[in-house]
Amino acid sequence: MKSLKIAVAGLGTVGAGLVKLLADNAGIIAARSGRAIEVAAVSARDRSKDRGVAIPDSVVWYEDAAVMAAEADVDVVVEVIGGSDGIAKQVVETALARGLSVVTANKALLAHHGTQLAKLAEDKGAALAFEAAVAGGIPIIKALKEGLAGNSIAQVTGILNGTCNYILTTMRETGRDFADVLAEAQALGYAEADPSFDIDGVDAAHKLCILTSLAFATPVDFQSMHVEGIRHISAVDIEFAEKLGYRIKLLGIARKTELGVEQRVHPCMVPVRAPIARVDGVFNAVVAEGDFVGRSIYEGRGAGAGPTASAVAADLVDIARGCRTPTFGVPVAALSPLPAAPMTARQGAYYMRLMVLDRPGVLADVSAALRDEQVSVEQMIQPGRAPGETVPMVMTLHDTTEAAMERAVARIGTLAAVVEPPRIIRIENL
Repeated sequence: MKSLKIAVAGLGTVGAGLVKLLADNAGIIAARSGRAIEVAAVSARDRSKDRGVAIPDSVVWYEDAAVMAAEADVDVVVEVIGGSDGIAKQVVETALARGLSVVTANKALLAHHGTQLAKLAEDKGAALAFEAAVAGGIPIIKALKEGLAGNSIAQVTGILNGTCNYILTTMRETGRDFADVLAEAQALGYAEADPSFDIDGVDAAHKLCILTSLAFATPVDFQSMHVEGIRHISAVDIEFAEKLGYRIKLLGIARKTELGVEQRVHPCMVPVRAPIARVDGVFNAVVAEGDFVGRSIYEGRGAGAGPTASAVAADLVDIARGCRTPTFGVPVAALSPLPAAPMTARQGAYYMRLMVLDRPGVLADVSAALRDEQVSVEQMIQPGRAPGETVPMVMTLHDTTEAAMERAVARIGTLAAVVEPPRIIRIENL
């Protein structure tokens, strides 16, 4: 059969990794797709840069990715530039408007514009594939679209950012604090020079937004997302979590409730016995719960040249074979907007750490604030005594609502004996 010609927009880590994968595994890919997959065009500004892979002379080189998307004689455009708008969006829109299929690793673009792009692809009879956009080498997109297609999905939960997982794992293993471990992660290349996108939860939120749409057949709705990062997690919290039988993970959680769909990213305490608690380092994991299949767990490397290029290649093989499913599992017209469940309605257990002056009456004042919001204490740790000095007071609290916790914490924070803002971490019994 005629080879599938592709154009690669962006020759960074992922783009170069894809070119290498397609060259190294050309035989096995051709056997699995029924025809060769040929890189016919690439786009990057600096031709002299050493990317660790040879670009054949037969490949047409463009300095402007948008021009390549508009002019290149190809069947598929692979977009690995990144960013929710700008050149990446222009490349994808231009290619789809020509009727070319698109494979992208761009979670930000899909989280903000996925529904519109899916409609454009559908109108033009093109594929829009994005296995590489969520959890790198874990085939979670195909799992939700195909493997679990016969199920009604109740919940999707995931460790979706390897940088945060590495930081939290290293803090637990070494006892070091956040800033120190973040600096190490930057030195090792696991965190960017500006790590905000990762450590503030935005990257994980983009990925969760895509999973929500796939799981519940609803348009992408990033604006309804509740997003918190890990900046406030301390070594003290991680130590107490271990004592209480938990580990702290940054989780993305999408769940159907009576009030609508929860979409939230924030640090959670999960029981040490839970499989997701044992996913460490830069690894990602996703747990999907279906009505017939029950709970299924997917784990692997969530980023990097190899895993991400592997996911892009899988989409290219599908396109080469003529296998096509709707972008979000169902036609765009079948995507049904669902109400966003308010974060204040979240129900569950909580961990609370207070730094208090060790003097009589403190526990009674804290207990009164909790009692008035009908929040009950499950267990408490107050290590040692230091009369007149600052000591930690740690509690786990039985199931209550987020709104009740917010009111209780606001009152506790005004107590004269409480010397720091109370630290709250939600407990998820996965």
